[in-house]
Amino acid sequence: MVKVGIIGATGYAGQELVRLLLGHKEAEIVWYGSRSYIDKDYSEVYGNLFEIVDAKCMDDNMDELSKKADVIFTATPQGLCASLINEEILERCKVIDLSADFRLKDVSVYEKWYKIEHKSPQYIDEAVYGLCEINREDIRGARLIANPGCYTTCSILSLYPLVKEQIIDANTIIVDAKSGTSGAGRGAKVANLFCEVNESMKAYGVTTHRHTPEIEEQLGIANGSPITINFTPHLVPMNRGILVTAYASLKKDVTESDVRAIYEKYYGNERFIRLLKQGTCPETRFVEGSNYTDIGFVLDKRTNRIVVMGALDNLVKGAAGQAVQNMNIVSGFDETEGLKMPPMFP
Repeated sequence: MVKVGIIGATGYAGQELVRLLLGHKEAEIVWYGSRSYIDKDYSEVYGNLFEIVDAKCMDDNMDELSKKADVIFTATPQGLCASLINEEILERCKVIDLSADFRLKDVSVYEKWYKIEHKSPQYIDEAVYGLCEINREDIRGARLIANPGCYTTCSILSLYPLVKEQIIDANTIIVDAKSGTSGAGRGAKVANLFCEVNESMKAYGVTTHRHTPEIEEQLGIANGSPITINFTPHLVPMNRGILVTAYASLKKDVTESDVRAIYEKYYGNERFIRLLKQGTCPETRFVEGSNYTDIGFVLDKRTNRIVVMGALDNLVKGAAGQAVQNMNIVSGFDETEGLKMPPMFP
């Protein structure tokens, strides 16, 4: 049994971690960390867990937590994990960080896009980017795992095989992405109030969204050289979900069968990636509440481009589910443990 602590347990991703770990046969939650609700019953913060979780919220003392847990999840704003991590903590337990603190390998890029000073740059090289289907072997031996973001997980998984196999010109990639409002977190913001988002859609962070360098870095590694993309996110009036539609120019003359064979090569044996039948487009409603990523594609011979589509639940595969998947890998468990639930519908 692995003892688990969560710092940031009262945010949306933190609560999703709690929900998933309660159904995990090999995990016991020993710390529900929260800066805002210290000493309050966790089930008062999340009434869905009434008579399920009988514990009070604790603080974010990561050093003390590391003496009680084998794995720590930090579902916190950017900067907090980097400000708390140290060698003693990493010697005692594994840390899976759901923020962006250790995702980018160039500290100057991190500081430019996130507008904060990195407090632990000495751990950036050691941290493993926790995209399970691509970095599984590196994750196994990691002490510090940088859990990818929701937009990035969907974008990278959708495009990775095509970039890796040099089927597309990676510098022509355009990613058009949509997210449910839970992706913005639980904090009160006027822009996320019901009357502000209902019956409306909007683009935001155009040319400036902080997931852009993460997508570029990881696809650049696959490409064998740095790339530059266009990434535009949109907010849509739904609770959960990410839908990515990506466009790129083809470098090779390929058929639909050729492209499908490429995806099968990389994902054919992956439990949590579903390659949809030709002509079927991913829908967020069919991955909601699950750890699945659904992927489809269409070749556009008229423009010599490919259109790739991906859908996932931003709180599960885009955050907490992927974090649990990372914990399973690093702990030597069945990778699907705690994550076998089918999508919810309707």
